[in-house]
Amino acid sequence: MEQLWKSGESSVRDVMQALNARAPKERAYTTYMTIMARLHKKGLLVRRREGKTDFYAPAYERDEYMRLRAGAEVEGLLDQFGDVALSHFAEQMAKLDPARRRSLQRLARKP
Repeated sequence: MEQLWKSGESSVRDVMQALNARAPKERAYTTYMTIMARLHKKGLLVRRREGKTDFYAPAYERDEYMRLRAGAEVEGLLDQFGDVALSHFAEQMAKLDPARRRSLQRLARKP
């Protein structure tokens, strides 16, 4: 995802070359192809075919993805731990600097 947010729409090969260039261990083309196809199936990437080449782009901007992902994680914690999770969130909020806490409360009110 980070590579596609950085580069924009890219082919599997372009993503593979960019990531393999800075990875300690190179991964196969099929590994990248599988991962990107799965991300597309989950709705995180959009795919466009040109001839035999698939081009992928993020379905969400990075900030929107992070918001959605964080929301899903919090919902998962609440489903699993209920009030115990809420009490931990409340403890963490109480420890924050008052200005930061107000900023987060304003952020939480946004639609």
